[in-house]
Amino acid sequence: MRVADTADLPEKENAMNLIVPVDADRCSFDIRRDLSISARERKPGPPERIDGMTVGILSLTEDAPHGGEVHPDGDEILYVISGRIRVVGESHPEDPLELGPGDACVVPRGEWHKVSLLEPARLLHVTPGPNGDHRPL
Repeated sequence: MRVADTADLPEKENAMNLIVPVDADRCSFDIRRDLSISARERKPGPPERIDGMTVGILSLTEDAPHGGEVHPDGDEILYVISGRIRVVGESHPEDPLELGPGDACVVPRGEWHKVSLLEPARLLHVTPGPNGDHRPL
């Protein structure tokens, strides 16, 4: 499935109420503060941050290429669709969470955390922005 681009449509069909398909394997969804939503193709490297929430479904086969991350603008939701992950928070590193299919957690605003794979996984995340940081490996 390709990402629909409303600019490609004839003017008559380019209406605000047009429902367009989105390839969730290639795109994230940006939910802005005014609650408008747009799809954005993911690119390699650090995620692009927006002033709002980013929702994405990731297929993970290896650990993140950083030593942890933080989201100072709000809480983050992690939901495991398949596979298994470990989430370690900096405030309680001795008490990691292991999550499997159907499990979820909320990472509080400002909590440095690291997600690592116990097995390949599909993960849905709802991540606040626009600010955030990550630590190098």
